[in-house]
Amino acid sequence: MAFLRHLVTRKVGVLQPTFLYNSARQAGIQYMDDFIPGPYPKTEKERLAAAKKYGLLPHEYKPVADDGWGKGDYPHLPDIGADSKDPNYPWDYPEFRINYGEPLHHNFEIYGEDRLDPAKDWGISKTDMVKYFVVTMALAAAIALLADPYPIHRPVCEKQYPLPGKVHYSFERP
Repeated sequence: MAFLRHLVTRKVGVLQPTFLYNSARQAGIQYMDDFIPGPYPKTEKERLAAAKKYGLLPHEYKPVADDGWGKGDYPHLPDIGADSKDPNYPWDYPEFRINYGEPLHHNFEIYGEDRLDPAKDWGISKTDMVKYFVVTMALAAAIALLADPYPIHRPVCEKQYPLPGKVHYSFERP
């Protein structure tokens, strides 16, 4: 314990806040500003710089199409949800199934393990899904329309309010 106290109280120590701050600053830690997309690359030099910025090889880098929504030089990555990735791989962040420094899809928040997975095979086509949905909704609407003329209500006796001249209970012995 005395050794730890000595390390902390020394003028120049490994555990001093200034040392930790300066070592982190000088280590070239990436900040959020490093990942803000730049303008869409127009020249080969800009394209190579963007590939280096996102940690991709030049032949792997292809920017997202410039559709006016401001994705800039962000790389076009395949649509693979977290549920389609190997759960047994030693991920750096297993809750998201990503590794440190890996570029994320621009719709990353949509492709979580409990959300959309475009690579998942549902076993039936989307047209069959639409057909089943339409048939189910049409059947429910038909039942509702055909049953409408026959109202369903609770059978209830008439309310027994105390009125003058009307006796509901006599409370006499039989």
